[in-house]
Amino acid sequence: MIERFLTQTHFSSEEDFKKNLHFKVPENFNFAYDVMDEWAKEQPDKLALLWTSERGEEIRFTFKDLKEQTDQVASYYQSLGIGHGDMVMLILKRHYQWWLSMLALCKLGAVAIPATHMLTSHDIVYRNQEASVKAIICVNDDYVTTQIRAALPESKSVKILIAVNSMAQIDNPVPEGFHDWNKEWKQAPRFQRPNHVNTNEDTMLMYFTSGTSGEPKMVAHDFLYALGHLTTGVYWHNLNEKSIHLTVADTGWGKAVWGKLYGQWFAGAVVFVYDHEKFTAEKIMRQIEKYHITSFCAPPTIYRFMIQEDFSKYDLSSLKYCTTAGEALEPAVYEKFLELTGIRLMEGFGQTETTMTLGTFSWMTPKPGSMGKPNPQYDIHLLKGDHTECEDGEKGELCVRVGDRKPIGLFKSYYRAEEKTRDVWHDGYYHTGDMAWRDEDGYYWFVGRIDDVIKSSGYRIGPFEVESALMTHPAVVECAITGVPDEVRGMVVKATIVLAKDWKDKAGDALIKELQNHVKHETAPYKYPRIIEFVDELPKTISGKIRRVEIREKDSKK
Repeated sequence: MIERFLTQTHFSSEEDFKKNLHFKVPENFNFAYDVMDEWAKEQPDKLALLWTSERGEEIRFTFKDLKEQTDQVASYYQSLGIGHGDMVMLILKRHYQWWLSMLALCKLGAVAIPATHMLTSHDIVYRNQEASVKAIICVNDDYVTTQIRAALPESKSVKILIAVNSMAQIDNPVPEGFHDWNKEWKQAPRFQRPNHVNTNEDTMLMYFTSGTSGEPKMVAHDFLYALGHLTTGVYWHNLNEKSIHLTVADTGWGKAVWGKLYGQWFAGAVVFVYDHEKFTAEKIMRQIEKYHITSFCAPPTIYRFMIQEDFSKYDLSSLKYCTTAGEALEPAVYEKFLELTGIRLMEGFGQTETTMTLGTFSWMTPKPGSMGKPNPQYDIHLLKGDHTECEDGEKGELCVRVGDRKPIGLFKSYYRAEEKTRDVWHDGYYHTGDMAWRDEDGYYWFVGRIDDVIKSSGYRIGPFEVESALMTHPAVVECAITGVPDEVRGMVVKATIVLAKDWKDKAGDALIKELQNHVKHETAPYKYPRIIEFVDELPKTISGKIRRVEIREKDSKK
């Protein structure tokens, strides 16, 4: 499959990859037709999607099944009035209908807007108004449907509501005003592919950013975004047709299409899904054992929980390759996981606005805590404040040079927000807003968001550097580093810490001193937190990212 889209498909080294990664870009590329339906022709009986649930349910989809069922779902949506360019919000948790719907909307040229089931009515109104959402396809869940109905009076663009029941509740009545997906989709007429589906420049997908520092922005991706994830699945996840891959991610966030859709099916791998409500390491590890998962990807938080398990209780011998992204990986987590499994965690980095821009690929030796090296489909630069290039060891902003042609995988724009787009995309560069430095071997190391970097007594201190040091202490479960104004030093470092259960009764001056000395030992002494606050939980976005801005705002009011 991938030979249709690359001039060279096998790479033996970083130099080979950098020199010879070249895409063959089809005219009017459509992932559903040009990849999924082609697999259905070539290997109709090959397993493509293995969906399971915590209720013990299991459904196996071959490529032929996906071809036939996505045609049927596309016809169903078409019969309700959904077509080219229509904005469709998907709130489907990990129900298998998410995969059918994503591919069906792609076949229609409609715009998919995945969203989390944790949205409030306020969040839904904001998204409906900003994107002019026409249809909402959601789980038939009391909370979700109640929030949607509450949002309708202020959501004039919404014309179509569709509710999906889980297998366990397939006969549940849907609320008034909602179409019943389970009863209606198979009744649609035979699918007729539209005469015009899309161009490469049309919008295929939109994600709202996590909103760590304000209202979420709408990130618009064209149809080539899917092609940009070929490198994610084939060369970062290291997948092939024999792989069974599990990425832990909610379908409402961008990590789902990184790890549960596009790149994996370019490789012809089996996408494994575990439909569950609440994460526990034990549940995930039992799935890996039961279904012989070969490839696994999760954010560092998941690995932090996993390494606290007794690995002797699980047979994880099928697991051959593991990757991580979504937040920076602490070296201590890397080392412990390697000790327990013999598997090296391969880190990757990207944003909602991009596919993977930096990664540790299979031919590379990982450096614990490093994001890896540039994915050659992006021209990566580290820029100082005056727009000059950083030398090795200097901290700067990660930027993507954009020439005459936008890199495959880079977003089109922030939808209906030209000024916000210009703020990050100017002077020939896309500015990520992330700070990093590069070592003498060409590996990149995350420092933090530009807004989060602390300037103290002339030093620039990245939150991640201090957080990594604190996380190696057994008392610390989670932490956030922020700056607090100081008359003498300009800013001083503050640590807001969630303690492990066994340490909570030790919170006090003695533990504060112990943690400060621990940081001085683990990293440069000037980085230690002069202020430490213990809390029960950290403020986070609905996607789980820490809102340091909220901590700073709270401190400024004291």
